[in-house]
Amino acid sequence: MLRGKLGTPASITFSSLSIIGSLGTKPRDIAGAVKLTTLILCVTAAAIALARPQTKTIYSDKKASGVDIMIAIDISLSMEAREAQYGGNSRMKAAKQTIKNFVLSRPYDRIGFVSFAGRSYLEAAVTLDHAFLINKLEEIKPDKELDDGTAIGSAISSAATRLLEYKDTKSRIIILITDGSSNSGTITPFEAAQAVALQNIKIHTVAIGSKDGRLPRHIQRYPEQEFDTETLKKIAAETKGQYYRALSTQDLSDALTSIDNLEKTIRKQRVISHKDEHHSWFTAAALLFALLYIFLTTITPPPAPS
Repeated sequence: MLRGKLGTPASITFSSLSIIGSLGTKPRDIAGAVKLTTLILCVTAAAIALARPQTKTIYSDKKASGVDIMIAIDISLSMEAREAQYGGNSRMKAAKQTIKNFVLSRPYDRIGFVSFAGRSYLEAAVTLDHAFLINKLEEIKPDKELDDGTAIGSAISSAATRLLEYKDTKSRIIILITDGSSNSGTITPFEAAQAVALQNIKIHTVAIGSKDGRLPRHIQRYPEQEFDTETLKKIAAETKGQYYRALSTQDLSDALTSIDNLEKTIRKQRVISHKDEHHSWFTAAALLFALLYIFLTTITPPPAPS
């Protein structure tokens, strides 16, 4: 229609037979060369659009369980002692591995860390970012530059202060892991426990180390003074918590597993699924190639003798 031709003549008279060989040959121009390619691209894009390509994103609505936990870790030099009961590892390494497993087992709890030697140090406020906690845990270790001693009372007080910052908490727990008796700080462990009990904060105490409590003299001059299990029992009892004696790696693991079971809460996780449709891009491409094909077909001249 656009060419304005009614049809081809029924016959053509030629003055020479030499031009008959060129009949039906199309001029080789750019438009004619890309028409087939354009048609293929049009059909391909249309086929992909009909397949409805899409991406699916799943969001997990992660909320705090209402249980906030502060783990107070002893980082006095005695924690560097290696023991056969811990597979030849140091007390600190055994404690850190067990704490890591505990953190990973409670994805919906806000957890934080306090370390202590002669004084307490905030390592991480309670958070749901457990990947950050695991990385932070790797950095916690005994340091000769820190104040020497074991300030259990200060550790309890510091941990409790951080737990009380959140008003929406249903249950607050402190897990105290130590291998020594309190000999530093401005507040005694039992005084700290009494104050914590008034805030309905529960303390679970874990005594880590061998049965005899013997350390090399360069770490502990008087080995028999290393443990004060009676004080740890009183702290747990005063706050309605549990006392655990971890004589081996298995004992330590069992202690934190027991705490994990005691403090469980049931949480429902809401999963949100979102789909993004992408067929519109391919539909537009198919339409564009179709228009281009029609245009090229229009401007390409019909077969003609040269």
